[in-house]
Amino acid sequence: MTTLCWFRNDLRIDDQPALRAATDHSQTIALYIASPQQWHAHGDAPVKVDFWLRSLHALRNDLAQMNIPLMWLVVDRWSDVPQALLDFCLLHKIDHVHCNREHALNERKRDRACYQLLKAHSIAMTGHHGTTLFVPGSVKTGSDQYYRVFTPFSKTCKERLRIAPYQLSETPIAQNAAGLPASDPLPENMPGWPAPDSRLRDYWPATTDHAHALLSDFVDRRIFDYQQARDFPAIDGTSTLSPYLAAGLLSAGQCLNAAMRANQGEIATGHQGVVTWINEILWREFYQHLLYGFPTLSMHQPMRPETNGVAWRVAPDDFKAWCEARTGVPIVDAAMRQLVSTGWMHNRLRMVVAMYLTKNLLIDWRLGEAFFMRHLVDGEIGANNGGWQWSASTGADAAPYFRVFNPISQSEKFDPDGLFIRKWLPELATLSNREIHDPSDMDRERLHYPPQIVDLKSSRLRAIAAFSDLKN
Repeated sequence: MTTLCWFRNDLRIDDQPALRAATDHSQTIALYIASPQQWHAHGDAPVKVDFWLRSLHALRNDLAQMNIPLMWLVVDRWSDVPQALLDFCLLHKIDHVHCNREHALNERKRDRACYQLLKAHSIAMTGHHGTTLFVPGSVKTGSDQYYRVFTPFSKTCKERLRIAPYQLSETPIAQNAAGLPASDPLPENMPGWPAPDSRLRDYWPATTDHAHALLSDFVDRRIFDYQQARDFPAIDGTSTLSPYLAAGLLSAGQCLNAAMRANQGEIATGHQGVVTWINEILWREFYQHLLYGFPTLSMHQPMRPETNGVAWRVAPDDFKAWCEARTGVPIVDAAMRQLVSTGWMHNRLRMVVAMYLTKNLLIDWRLGEAFFMRHLVDGEIGANNGGWQWSASTGADAAPYFRVFNPISQSEKFDPDGLFIRKWLPELATLSNREIHDPSDMDRERLHYPPQIVDLKSSRLRAIAAFSDLKN
């Protein structure tokens, strides 16, 4: 008999517990199941689908070095996956399926149905822990509750990791290929998904070699300046590893271990740049644990149910202007152009544009969350949902509702010379460093740049009033 490793959001061969467990038992076949209709329902971005497909091409080459064939199935919806998986197992005489667990609600329902159907046909299915540092549900408060605040969650994680450091799963060795099928051909494009242009593909090389090169470059050169540089979008101060973590070309454990090596093995003390980046890894962990502990988050419900009572504005023209980078706020419009052009947005600007939409425009955070998912190469429900609910003051450990970023002040502070704005709004490039953050009416008309669609001061007060009404 043969074992099966079912790849999902873990497209790597190193630190891959499911793959390691499968190859420990017997000859192994690898499988990826594409579900286009499900991806459409989840709003996944074409740039993300293309990145994952290119990652699968690279994975197939990596697996070939170990004589493990990669098979490809197209099953439009997850509700049909259990039967398709059973048929595949029967065809290839699979007696054991290994996979790394996913934590969102629909994924867990799919896996539970697969487990039950396979078990009824005497085929085992084992889920492994390969997408987070800790098994979700294993990090709780002293009263056995899920943490809702990041700081105590991170302190608990750091203490556990200090006592028992994260152990990378061993990479499997090459197996005997006798009797195994050849790998399936993989498509170059997914039907129904527009392929990004070559420039955008070049922006995001989809191989584990590139992911590790990015990680090494960041840890060797830039991590020590991360605390100061991370908030300045015109500076190459962040790791840009989020697409590789989302698709699983890198594991959180690989990133954590690399950071700790740069910090002489320390996780909570030492160089502040390293400690700050480790905190970002733990924020991602925090959101994954929340996603598991509070399934309604996968249903786009707020972490704080009372915020369902916020009287969000129905303002399609304002939302359209935000989507199309026509708000009249240069830093917001520049960030939105970056997102649409590259499939990625600087983290500081994700907070700025999200708070502008949810506070200044008082538009439901779920509309912004969905728009981001339709464009992000690193789109994953945990981080995207968590980030939007933080900015909208509806989530766990969120910004207090009365904290409303002034986008002009944020622009002046974090893009003081207007370098980022000039890159993405070249029509404003001739303005001075002071004028570029909020052009005069005359300059706006001369440069064909729109007026602000909302007054920042009065809209801030309107948002505070809308949230204050919840108390009544």
